[in-house]
Amino acid sequence: MDQRDEQEFAEYFEARRDAVRRTAYLLCGDWHRADDLAQTAFVALHRRWRKVRDRGALDAYVRRTVVRAMIDESRRPWRRERFVEQLPEPAPADAEVGDTVATRSALLDGLKQVPPRQRAVLVLRFLEGLDVAATAEALKCSEGTVKSQTARGLTALREALGDSLDDLRPAS
Repeated sequence: MDQRDEQEFAEYFEARRDAVRRTAYLLCGDWHRADDLAQTAFVALHRRWRKVRDRGALDAYVRRTVVRAMIDESRRPWRRERFVEQLPEPAPADAEVGDTVATRSALLDGLKQVPPRQRAVLVLRFLEGLDVAATAEALKCSEGTVKSQTARGLTALREALGDSLDDLRPAS
């Protein structure tokens, strides 16, 4: 890569590093694995940087790479065990912030119990804000698959949340 390409990549990396890491965390539920997944995605992008013609598609490429890496890793025998990392206790704060932290914590704990592919669909659709078509493109599957995985993922998430689902709903 020439100096200009290296500079462009460095700028993109700096701008998107935290967002990619957050997405990876939502997918896998472990900050260390999230770092590994984000690194895998950025290394793959760096290798292909000169070949990328559409710079507007960089986010989609990195997102797809993170999702594929997470799914591939979950298929490996040593990763088949469920991860049950405990989130640190939130610092004491006012009631509204505490409720937000509790809601977020319950959601993340529930996502950890959803199968990897379904978790990927839920994160991309509802936390990343992608529509069905963009999610299908990111996962390299049909829109019908995204819809069915969304339905199954939501069912699994509801089961995982159980009674805490009522706590997530705003009071009427």
